[in-house]
Amino acid sequence: MMREHSYDEGKEELKELLRQYGNLKVGRSHSFIEEDDFDRIIDYYDEKDDLAEALLAAETGLEQFPYSSQLMIRKADLLLATRNYDVALTVLEIAELYDNANIDLVILKTDAFLALGQQHKAVELLEKALLRFDGEDRLELLFELTDVYDDYEEFDKVFDCLKLILEEEPNSEEALYKICFWTDFTGRNEESIKLHQGIIDEFPYNEIAWFNLAAAYQGLKLYEKAIDAYQYAIVIEEKFDYAYRNMGDAYLRLRQYKEAIEALEKVLELSRPEDVIFEAIGHCYHRMGNYLKARSNYKKAAHLNPDDSRLQYKVAVTYMLEKQWQPAARHLGNAMHIHRNIPEYSLAMGECMLRLKKIKEALQYFGNVVRTRPKKTAGWEALIRCLLEAGYFEEACDQCLLAMEKTVNKPVFTFYYSAALFLAGKQKEALLQLEAGMEKAPKFLKRFLDVNASVLQNPQVVDVLARYKKSRK
Repeated sequence: MMREHSYDEGKEELKELLRQYGNLKVGRSHSFIEEDDFDRIIDYYDEKDDLAEALLAAETGLEQFPYSSQLMIRKADLLLATRNYDVALTVLEIAELYDNANIDLVILKTDAFLALGQQHKAVELLEKALLRFDGEDRLELLFELTDVYDDYEEFDKVFDCLKLILEEEPNSEEALYKICFWTDFTGRNEESIKLHQGIIDEFPYNEIAWFNLAAAYQGLKLYEKAIDAYQYAIVIEEKFDYAYRNMGDAYLRLRQYKEAIEALEKVLELSRPEDVIFEAIGHCYHRMGNYLKARSNYKKAAHLNPDDSRLQYKVAVTYMLEKQWQPAARHLGNAMHIHRNIPEYSLAMGECMLRLKKIKEALQYFGNVVRTRPKKTAGWEALIRCLLEAGYFEEACDQCLLAMEKTVNKPVFTFYYSAALFLAGKQKEALLQLEAGMEKAPKFLKRFLDVNASVLQNPQVVDVLARYKKSRK
């Protein structure tokens, strides 16, 4: 009841104050209005978003109290809000004559300089002010300076300011959160490690400092050290989801997929589900060869982000690895519906069609790949292999020659050309191409044999391979 009474009393006081102010404006008899009361009147109109009336109240107050730096600062603030930057600066210059130790004055002048595009003046003002203020005021000015440097893309200076803040106030959460981002952005990981080790020595239970230390180690690819530091962070704050998230990434980089899954599943427990987390878990299972669980997580990610064609593609790849060509083709179709002209999708779809004995469709997809990326070998290899499997040997020979031309004589196509010539019954030319291939890049012999292993029954082929083997000894 007491609180209700004081609230009602305050309301009545303000009502009476506004009535007296109204009388003052029209020249009627009124009670004396104090300097602080004008501040309350300005607040009233400011909160109602009536800036014109708030500005009039500030000017009326200054008529009564012409040397009030407090009312001058309020007026300048309102002038900035109404984009009268030059006038605001003039008012602030006058206020400074009466009170040069007010931090609000410095911050408003900074805002005015920035609005006028005079960044150098804002920086100069703040740097001088840092010499005059201390404690909380100095920290506030340093935060202001970080924002100025950020706006003007002087990112190393942002880091420097945050470092100064943390040297003075090691437990500043705002500075700790910000410096983590800027460490990563500027790559100043070594400095961050040193800074946060110092903070932890003094405040060993500061979980954000442990997190930042871990993130800096991670930035240097020192994943084991990063994981150790993340472990400390989650011992202190067991619901620290970002620590689990980053720790999962560190385990993933170390190819410790089981541990990565455990950390990432903890993220899902602690925060709302995200496609990137399900995708990362899927990737871990994929690398472990558990395609069923990989697929399940990729599908969950795709459900949360239906516009990401890559997720549909990843689902398809898990089916392809299990030789389930029909469902693989269905998910590739979904991916291509979202983003049609992605060569990787066409290549995979061509493979599915080939395995499903739909040769015409397979050739169309492989043809799309070589048209899109004529200098890459993968599309040409798939197209030629498809033609050979379908028995189109002459066409395969033509495509081998075209592939050589487009890829600037990549030696792998010499072997494919030789294989195609053998299958086309052109043995003499095929042997010449095989010899040329063995001379240039014998490592591709396996491609030749994969296409037509029965060629090893040909004594002339065996002779070429034996001669090459002998010459290498």
